[in-house]
Amino acid sequence: MLTYDLIHPPLLAALASAGHGSRILIADGHFPCSTHTNPAAAMIHLNLRPGLLNVDDVLVTLLDAVPVEHATVMGSGGPPVTAHDGYRVALGAHVPFEQVERFAFYDLARTPDTAVVIATGDQRQYANLLLTVGVAGVTPRKEHSS
Repeated sequence: MLTYDLIHPPLLAALASAGHGSRILIADGHFPCSTHTNPAAAMIHLNLRPGLLNVDDVLVTLLDAVPVEHATVMGSGGPPVTAHDGYRVALGAHVPFEQVERFAFYDLARTPDTAVVIATGDQRQYANLLLTVGVAGVTPRKEHSS
């Protein structure tokens, strides 16, 4: 019996297959999942209808089940994206947080390291989040340039 909130069988199987360094994309409802992700990634559809489940809901549930060592968001090229503020709070100060432009984000989502893609019904623009799976019990450190 599971002791945390994540009970979605296909998502549990996909996460169990992903290892340290694998990426998990939590996509908003606008993200082109069929054409801009690793075709070998496990595709988990949680987008029953617009607005029903957002990226924050998925993130909070995943954080109880998966160690995260890094987070990347899609920048808008304009004003700050308010959705990103909630991700930073949920992830905590110990998780490095990076913003990249839209096409660079697409390139990251297409890499073989992207093992799991979770499509949500989140209607906020630029609400996509790419997580890198860490090692259980290890707190990530920000890299320092010398």
